[in-house]
Amino acid sequence: MNVYTIYADIKKGVKPMDFVEGMSAFLESLPQCKKFRITRMKLGFRSKNIGEWRVDMEFESMQDLDDAMKRVLYNKNTIDKHIHFEQFVDAESLDHFLYRDYPDDV
Repeated sequence: MNVYTIYADIKKGVKPMDFVEGMSAFLESLPQCKKFRITRMKLGFRSKNIGEWRVDMEFESMQDLDDAMKRVLYNKNTIDKHIHFEQFVDAESLDHFLYRDYPDDV
C-alpha cells in the first residue's frame, strides 16, 4: 500500500469541522483512494515544526496515486473542489510525504 501523507495547519478563523468535512468529501470523490484518515495533533505535542493536521491517503499502487493526481489536475470539476481547500489550509505550512508498507513486493 502507498500512503500519501499531508501535514498542514488550517487558516486562522477556519472551523476544524469545516476543514474535516470538506476534505472528507473531496477524498471520497477519488475512487483510487482506498482509505483515508484525518488526524489532529493532540495538545500541540510534536518534536518538529510540522502542521497540526495530518491527512493519510492510501493507494494500492503508484499508478492509482498517479491516476488520482491526474484526475485532480486535469478535471475542471475536481480541480475546483481541490483549489477550494486553499481557503482552509495555510499553504506555507503544507508538507507532503509518500510512504509504503515495508517490506513490500518492490
